[in-house]
Amino acid sequence: MNLVRSELLKITTTATWWVFGLIYLPLWAVTLLVNYVQTSVLSDPGRFGPTTPENDEVLSAVSEAPALAANLYTNGQFFGLLVVMLLGVIVVTNEYFHQTATTTFLTSPRRTEVVLAKLAAASLLGFVFWLITTVVNLIAGALVLATFDIGPEFGSGAVWEAVGLNGLAYLLWAIFGVGFGVLIRSQLGATVSAILLYLGGYLGTAIILATLASRFGDWVSDLQWLVPSIASQLMVAGTDLPDSPPRWTGALILIGYALLTGIVGTVITRRRDIS
Repeated sequence: MNLVRSELLKITTTATWWVFGLIYLPLWAVTLLVNYVQTSVLSDPGRFGPTTPENDEVLSAVSEAPALAANLYTNGQFFGLLVVMLLGVIVVTNEYFHQTATTTFLTSPRRTEVVLAKLAAASLLGFVFWLITTVVNLIAGALVLATFDIGPEFGSGAVWEAVGLNGLAYLLWAIFGVGFGVLIRSQLGATVSAILLYLGGYLGTAIILATLASRFGDWVSDLQWLVPSIASQLMVAGTDLPDSPPRWTGALILIGYALLTGIVGTVITRRRDIS
């Protein structure tokens, strides 16, 4: 417990955490504006006119009140996960940036315990970040829903399931960040690589798989759910969407990645020369 407290102290005594918060705030506001417009459109699906049966199924699912509420109550997830991942990166790379890694491992020679403490600290940071954004989202989301004469859906189990899975996503992405920091000890290198992999993985996968699907068949499109950033979005849907796997599938995929990241990070830290 003392190790976890020490790791939290290292990050909270620097300006990094609130700098990330200031960066995230306008991104959250822009996302809320986008979701406001989306709710406006989806609250009246009849405005789309005649569509294909497949599109009708999708529109019907995403236009349900629980789905609209879940989308608003998990507002800002895409950028929020990126922020907590970067915080996880900094939990590790700060040691090398400030040249305190040697002192840390001399003070606590059991490296596995140090890595576990960093994973726990990053997870706590992710949880706090999720908790704060969720409280704000519940207030702002309820106001948006009321604008379109839709109830807050606080009694819907599907909504709270999406909120809970969103929290799990924040925890797991914080763990991913620790893994990045272990693999790439340079703070700048790890940060840039994590951002490129997160954004590039999301955008690149959509383009590549769409191209491959047109050639090899629609089954290729299902591979997109193996991409962590896309699996995260699956988790927070307020309902199971047509032609998409169940929401818990996204959770299992992320848990698998988190376990792999945690194990690999621990093994590398135990074997690598710290100096």
